[in-house]
Amino acid sequence: MMELIAQNMAPIMFISLIFFLIMGYPVAFSLAAHGLVFFVIGVELAPLSNGTITLDWPLLRTLPDRFWGIMSNETLLAIPFFTFMGVILERSGMAEDLLDTIGQLFGPVRGGLAYAVIIVGALLAATTGVVAASVIAMGLISLPIMLRNGYDRSTASGVIAASGTLAQIIPPSLVLIVLADQLGRSVGDMYAGALIPGLVLTGLYMAYVFVLTIFKPKLLPALPPEARTLGYGVTSLAVALLVCAGITWAAHHWLEPTYGADADMLGFVVAVLVVYAYALMDRATGLNSLSRLAQQVIIVLIPPLALVFLVLGTIFLGIATPTEGGAMGAVGALVLALMKRRLNWAVISHAVASTARLSTFVMFILIGARVFSLTFYGVNGHIWVEHLLVSLPGGELGFLIFVSVLVFFLAFFLDYFELAFIIVPLLVAPALALEIDLIWFGVILAVNMQTSFMHPPFGFALHFLRSVAPRLPYQDKVTGQTMAPVKTSQIYMGAIPFLVIQLFMIGVVIAFPGMVMHYKDAPVDPASVTITLPQGAGVGGLGEGLGGGMGGGLGGSLGAPNLGAPALGSPELGAPALGSPVVGAPAVGSPALGTPDLGAPALGAPDLGDAPAPEQPSTSEVPAETTP
Repeated sequence: MMELIAQNMAPIMFISLIFFLIMGYPVAFSLAAHGLVFFVIGVELAPLSNGTITLDWPLLRTLPDRFWGIMSNETLLAIPFFTFMGVILERSGMAEDLLDTIGQLFGPVRGGLAYAVIIVGALLAATTGVVAASVIAMGLISLPIMLRNGYDRSTASGVIAASGTLAQIIPPSLVLIVLADQLGRSVGDMYAGALIPGLVLTGLYMAYVFVLTIFKPKLLPALPPEARTLGYGVTSLAVALLVCAGITWAAHHWLEPTYGADADMLGFVVAVLVVYAYALMDRATGLNSLSRLAQQVIIVLIPPLALVFLVLGTIFLGIATPTEGGAMGAVGALVLALMKRRLNWAVISHAVASTARLSTFVMFILIGARVFSLTFYGVNGHIWVEHLLVSLPGGELGFLIFVSVLVFFLAFFLDYFELAFIIVPLLVAPALALEIDLIWFGVILAVNMQTSFMHPPFGFALHFLRSVAPRLPYQDKVTGQTMAPVKTSQIYMGAIPFLVIQLFMIGVVIAFPGMVMHYKDAPVDPASVTITLPQGAGVGGLGEGLGGGMGGGLGGSLGAPNLGAPALGSPELGAPALGSPVVGAPAVGSPALGTPDLGAPALGAPDLGDAPAPEQPSTSEVPAETTP
């Protein structure tokens, strides 16, 4: 019996951990406790394991080095930077301005508020990267407006919750940082690979809203005219966009000779700054050449877009690492909050406290995971997982489907941090054995982990929305009418269609890996590579020929013919003599000047033809000869 337990320690350890996590024990302490307890058991049962368990007491001495590896990991510095940036932007009022402005822009069309929520969700994802902040902000701001204008409660709840989860897949997502670290890949590559799937998922959300407006228009009505406080002015906005495009083209042609491939991006930056400065001047001077709607859209949208470029643009252009991009984003968020006059000591202290709390949470989970992995690898758990997954039918596709189903169901009970630190490290070896690109695999996992926020009844995004949605009848502040509350069942029902869209997106990423693999540089065709050898004389005999015994070669006798007969013990024809003789000086032990050189050329000595013999160098100037 004990032999059976010893030889199956890995599955017992893994199943026990999942059981304790489902029971609700803290993740970090569950990981560390399982690692230490099973380490003791493993050491005692090692003699009965037939070589399966390789644990020994001195192995515990490696734990301090493993902990130091976590603390010195510069990649993880991006987590506090992006968290601080997100909290500052949440308190700066940016979400309120974006929702109000984009809602006014799309107000005249059916489903306009839903479109606005999805677009703002994507913008908040690209600036904050925090799901809770996005869902809570949009729940507080958008949900009352949507209910006031007759939106279906289930649909409104589903749109808000799903839009908030875009922060999981659109860079600079925190889960992408953690996945890149656990997979051993670059955060920049993970960001580049996840960008297109994130935008496609945003488009699928908007397509679903569009379908609803066609078949069930009463669920998503347009804003009434009296609610459109900014009036009309789309034509003025279109003209501003055309001017921006023209300036981009002109700046691109002006900057291309100097900046090359980066000229298009820099030209766009110049155009945006010009249009933004003109909108500010137009409002400040009262000229009003732009409509109120165009002014508001330009002034409100460009600062967060500039912050997105500051973070992601510098990373994608190779100017900054993700950690440096996060630091610049944190500074940019402080500047935006200062511009809106929302920056004060209370905001900063709240942001610092929230950042410290989340960073500490991540560090403790990582420390617990290191203890667990030390024991799990010591009982050959990684080999057990690899054999289990590699032997699945279907090869690469079967592995991806099985892992997607496994992560989907584990996401009912575990959040994305727990999945990333516990499950993902176990999947790296099987993925490499099947030659699966780990960036592609990481993006599939990121889209899948996004479903952990939308699972009824466990989804975190649903709980965030439930915390701010009205539970009891309330009086609307604008109309004065008594509004019905939002039921929990309505939130769950609204989340299901978007959960299905997320699952469909997993299949799309698996079926079309090119959506992710564009992060790689174009492969080099060996047939197109040309190697050009340097011309001219030089050490090694290139240019004038190798010259061994061919008459007039390098190092031939001065003024005497080369008979081409190799001397005994000399290198073969064309082989350079060992040693480093001085140019123009015969090596010690070589034939005297005027004596035929029998095929042992000295490297680096040019053929001087009938030139007069040089003076005999002193012994100190003659290098030592190496006998071949």
